[in-house]
Amino acid sequence: MTDKIKKIILAYSGGLDTSVILKWLQVQYGCEVVTFTADLGQGEELEPARAKAKLMGLSDENIYIDDLREEFVRDFVFPMMRANARYEGDYLLGTSIARPLISKRLIEIAAETGADAIAHGATGKGNDQVRFELSAYALNPDIKVVAPWREWDLTSRSALIEFAEKHQIPVPTDKRGDSPFSTDANLLHTSSEGKLLEDPWEETPDYVYSRTVGPEDAPDMPEYIEIDFEGGDGTAINGEKISPASLLTALNEYGRKHGIGRLDLVENRFVGMKSRGMYETPGGEIYARAHRGIESITLDRGAAHLKDELMPKYAEMIYNGFWFSPEREMLQAAIDHSQTHVAGTVRMKLYKGRADVVGRKSPYSLYSEKIVTFEDDAGAYDQQDAAGFIKLNALRLKLLNKRNFR
Repeated sequence: MTDKIKKIILAYSGGLDTSVILKWLQVQYGCEVVTFTADLGQGEELEPARAKAKLMGLSDENIYIDDLREEFVRDFVFPMMRANARYEGDYLLGTSIARPLISKRLIEIAAETGADAIAHGATGKGNDQVRFELSAYALNPDIKVVAPWREWDLTSRSALIEFAEKHQIPVPTDKRGDSPFSTDANLLHTSSEGKLLEDPWEETPDYVYSRTVGPEDAPDMPEYIEIDFEGGDGTAINGEKISPASLLTALNEYGRKHGIGRLDLVENRFVGMKSRGMYETPGGEIYARAHRGIESITLDRGAAHLKDELMPKYAEMIYNGFWFSPEREMLQAAIDHSQTHVAGTVRMKLYKGRADVVGRKSPYSLYSEKIVTFEDDAGAYDQQDAAGFIKLNALRLKLLNKRNFR
């Protein structure tokens, strides 16, 4: 420890790790600790976190439990989806996109309560420590950050349990053995990694999946749904207008039923190592494919291709923790401008693990049946124009050939 810390805001789940961290902060730093638990749609009862924090001596005024589901989808997930962002071509960034919102709220609570530090439970091997801290420093450059996993000597699960028992922290029976894998969940996804998933050759066991049925067990008949978009954001399902969080919740149920959104991925962490994880993003996968579907008829080719070129960089920014960076905001402005006319309806076919676009329509469509038809187009397109187009594009290729083979 260096500078004396007066008050710490802890990102708190109420689980074993963060409960140990709460007590450790009280003992090690000897200061007031405030807990913050974010409801991001992880599907867990959050009141036990309040009860556990009170059991450890915190007053009601030092316990924050906030419902952030609408803000999460509206201000973080939807903007990311406008970019069609997938890290390394596959990962829909479910964990990554939640971290800047948690950090934002930690900093807000610190300002409200006069705290001079925040703390998180991310380990020193993962990406989350980077995401939490880069976001926090971007929002408050003077904030202090405490990362217990980088400081303490509790390097094993047995050590955590021993510390918990010493300080009379309840340890559930199912936490006493080695956890077969760790999970993180929110309204967009569930991730599982570690332990039995660390061997990339071994297939993920069925019991790891928690929010989708196996595709082979999904209904034998396809289901069709329609998603409406305005300004690049989803607004309705089957004609019923609903809020962003409600829309994603409904799509999650469709995805669960049809086994959509499973991903077994070996990825490159920002800190330098490769890791293997299993992701379930049922509603997000449906939504992402639907968004590309409406873009296919409303975006000009140049804009669409430029977006596809920018996407890997944009996705990498989110994955690496640079949500609150000027470069991400610059790209976001360009992406959002492209979405002005991304509006209309997409029809999706959901079947056995797949979410396929099978219909799309828009009042801003650039698709012209009159021009593209194989039948008589009544002069809408002069096919003889193609000869000159080809000759001009072939000119440099002809010159290269003559030079190289003369």
